[in-house]
Amino acid sequence: MFLYYTVNKKNLTIDYILKNELNISSRLRLKLINNNSIYLNDVLVDTRKIASIGDKLKIDLIYKEDNSNIVPAKMKLDIIYEDEGFMILNKPSGIPTHPSMLHFKNSLSNGVKYYFDSINLGKKIRPVNRLDLHTSGLIIFAKNEYIQECLIHQMKTNEFKKEYTAAVNGILDKKTGIINKPIARKQESIIERCIDKNGKPSITYYEVLEELNNKYSIVKCTLKTGRTHQIRVHFASIGHSLVGDSLYGEKSSDYSGQLLICSKLSFIHPITKKAVSFSLDNSKDNLLKILK
Repeated sequence: MFLYYTVNKKNLTIDYILKNELNISSRLRLKLINNNSIYLNDVLVDTRKIASIGDKLKIDLIYKEDNSNIVPAKMKLDIIYEDEGFMILNKPSGIPTHPSMLHFKNSLSNGVKYYFDSINLGKKIRPVNRLDLHTSGLIIFAKNEYIQECLIHQMKTNEFKKEYTAAVNGILDKKTGIINKPIARKQESIIERCIDKNGKPSITYYEVLEELNNKYSIVKCTLKTGRTHQIRVHFASIGHSLVGDSLYGEKSSDYSGQLLICSKLSFIHPITKKAVSFSLDNSKDNLLKILK
């Protein structure tokens, strides 16, 4: 993949443009320099060079990276969208995003590594939004470091929107609302989170979509912040834990984990600069089928 930029200001160095116009981190700028990836008017240049208005800057992002830390594993990937910069998958429940001691060869990243190898894309595996083991739905894998940096930056500036569909226990009194409670890591736990006045600000907007058997509610959740386990912690804190969530609610013999789907992602495409949105339109119906 190549990144193109037309210089529109005078007396700017290439390094300034990379840093301030293209928001490329110092770490990535160093990699681009070391891989001879920066061209001005199709001529390899030093980043100290001063560009003129109208000059054409080209960044080569195709250089190979060592991705041998992840073992490739052939698996069926449900690819929702793909272009030269990223791919969006529909992750099933019960498969982790990252390899671990317990899932060394059967995480989603192992499957993406196999796919990258099959298309001769020598890049590291870079999931942008991370889903828990039993959370299903939309997940993005960046195909290079620049795309990853752009999308993570959008998360920090709240341009990257995430919407979830969840099944929670009970019937909520308020059919729409905001859960605004700070979340922190629970003491003496590397996994569990909790509501803590000294935690990080955490805001979840919700809307009840449907109620079932006077026992369950299907809710749409929009995150203003993206804390670990945010939806799970927030709904447990108001007495409506997610169905099947043994960590923050009650363990269920019918469900292996929390019924939670990442159902919509919206952001600015890092290359086209246009707003894009990807949705799983059947999320509510899928949860209702599971509950019935």
